[in-house]
Amino acid sequence: MNERREEIRVALNRVKNEIPDYVTLIVVTKTFPVSDVEILYELGERNFGENRDDEGVEKSTILPKDSIWHFQGNLQSKKIRSIVSWADFIHSLDKASHASKINEIAHSIGKIQKVFIQVKLDSGLGSDDRSGINPSDFNQFLVELEGLKNIEIVGVMGVAPLGADPAPGFELLYKLSLKLQSIKPGATFISAGMSGDFPVALQFGATHIRIGSSILGTR
Repeated sequence: MNERREEIRVALNRVKNEIPDYVTLIVVTKTFPVSDVEILYELGERNFGENRDDEGVEKSTILPKDSIWHFQGNLQSKKIRSIVSWADFIHSLDKASHASKINEIAHSIGKIQKVFIQVKLDSGLGSDDRSGINPSDFNQFLVELEGLKNIEIVGVMGVAPLGADPAPGFELLYKLSLKLQSIKPGATFISAGMSGDFPVALQFGATHIRIGSSILGTR
């Protein structure tokens, strides 16, 4: 355990040295054991990212209550009730029907669910299976979310296109963030950048970066 702790500590410090203090580091702990998350907590980390509901349920139950949990996987209607029960932030909202269900469930448990709108950044690049709303539908999507009082839109999220320069996608995300802020001035967050491209995301205003393999290794 001490060897693993030192391995994580060194990698974590390496990443944190490249990130400005005002940026939130979300350590992506998907597929890694609870023991790794406990090490991260002991090292001072509080923001953890999960892609699967079952892992999020397990780890959020075991970790101390001041841990902050980010769900960033594809939303499935049947999993929304459970996800809302443990996730402080949902990064992957891209369907109005899901927004309505999140709102309904959050209302039923007396919660305001914080969400990021996921935008597809690879349209036209041959990777159209990526989740997210099309940028051209952004304004209409905001209209569809009006009146959902138990959802708080905090910002936008995007994943850079596979095998392509991430800069154009992150620039687009930044522009959509400005558009969102013109309508909802408090929605200033940009969730962008992972282990392979976070320095580029930071150039385009990322406020939340999601790092897994650079800190915990590969599985």
